Amino acid sequence: MTTKHGSLAAMKAEKKNDVDALLVGARRVIDEEIAGLEALRERLGPELAKAVDAIVACRGRLIVSGVGKSGQIAKKIASTLNSTGTPSFYVHAFEAAHGDLGLVHSDDVVVIISKSGMGDELRDFVPALKKLGVTIIAMTASRSSYLAQHADIVLEFDASQEAGCLGLAPTTSATVSLVLGHVLASALMERKGVTPEEFARTHPGGMLGKRLTVTVGEVMRTGNALPVVQESTTLREALFEIMEKSIGCTGVIDARGRLTGIITDGDLKRILAHRDDALDLPVADVMTHHPKTIDPSVLAADALAKMELNMPGPLLMYFIVDAESRPVGLLHLHDILRAGLRAE
Repeated sequence: MTTKHGSLAAMKAEKKNDVDALLVGARRVIDEEIAGLEALRERLGPELAKAVDAIVACRGRLIVSGVGKSGQIAKKIASTLNSTGTPSFYVHAFEAAHGDLGLVHSDDVVVIISKSGMGDELRDFVPALKKLGVTIIAMTASRSSYLAQHADIVLEFDASQEAGCLGLAPTTSATVSLVLGHVLASALMERKGVTPEEFARTHPGGMLGKRLTVTVGEVMRTGNALPVVQESTTLREALFEIMEKSIGCTGVIDARGRLTGIITDGDLKRILAHRDDALDLPVADVMTHHPKTIDPSVLAADALAKMELNMPGPLLMYFIVDAESRPVGLLHLHDILRAGLRAE
């Protein structure tokens, strides 16, 4: 007789077997897609350089086209090219035969993505492109296909095994063609020598734009917000400065206004725990010498990375000083976070 406990145990075992089988299948799909990418890596050759040369030499526009899933991949590749310094736009291969061909000019380069390279829409689109005299770059899994035979440059990928239980849906072919587009975009960036500054100009908004453009000088605290006391100031008075500025520290300057030390909340706790008379001592006697500083031209994102990687432990703040070592600003971790930046 099966007990209630026994039935529950059997259900749990069955559920675990289902989960295990699901994970095995999921990992198999990933392995199959990885195999497609490895095949692509080995297949890359001189044709990639020819494609890059043709696009760099193009006096017109770069157009990316495809149908179905390949069309969706083509849209993503066009977007990636735009954001990496190669202006481009997407044209649907079928719609091109019904008026959109007017967007294409003789000095353009057209990248067409098609796994089979044999679609009916290509038999109208490709001859029209040939008549215009454009350069055609084919991304296809079949070098013997109609598309490949009529293209000027062929970037071939292996999609003989689509990932998944049926091996029919465009899975591996979609992944591989997308990665091939990324390879092309990256190669174009390298050939053109796109700099971080140029890249930032096309990404002015959002996290990416901020990481590439916002500097320490733009987010640091200055003027009355800057906590500073003289070396002769007592620790008691320094405590009031720290509390008033609400940043957890104060810089210490000498008679010439040069930054010579820092007192932090942590320093206060350690000092007061060991000396009853500490509050009446001049800060010069108990401060931490040689506080960390940073240049205001440094990217705030890079400053954040420096804070996190500091040895022997992470930093919360940097002082910014002028050519005479006088403090002109203070950068706190919270200032960077308020600017919308975070660690990678």
